[in-house]
Amino acid sequence: MKQIITEPICRDRIRRISGGFGWVDHRLVRDRYMEHCSTTALALYLFLIAVSNADGVSYWSDTAASERLKIGTAELKCARIELEAVGLIAYEKPIWQVLQLPRTPQVWS
Repeated sequence: MKQIITEPICRDRIRRISGGFGWVDHRLVRDRYMEHCSTTALALYLFLIAVSNADGVSYWSDTAASERLKIGTAELKCARIELEAVGLIAYEKPIWQVLQLPRTPQVWS
């Protein structure tokens, strides 16, 4: 069996988390959350991860978030509803919170 080499391609650009709090939990893929979200919802999730503080909280307005994501406010609302439905975020205007994924994987129907 051929061994897969996992060395970085660009050693001078190895990712480091510094000065911020954002990261993406690998369970987003492993526990199949991604399969239950549209591309727009996943873009919003990534945006929220990037702009949230250490507690996962951010205060971006719908208008500002829509402008940054280049989507309409109706699309943003649909994406938010999707993310809330699968338990990835909580929202109470004007507060967004990226939630910790549960220790026990979601059982999808």
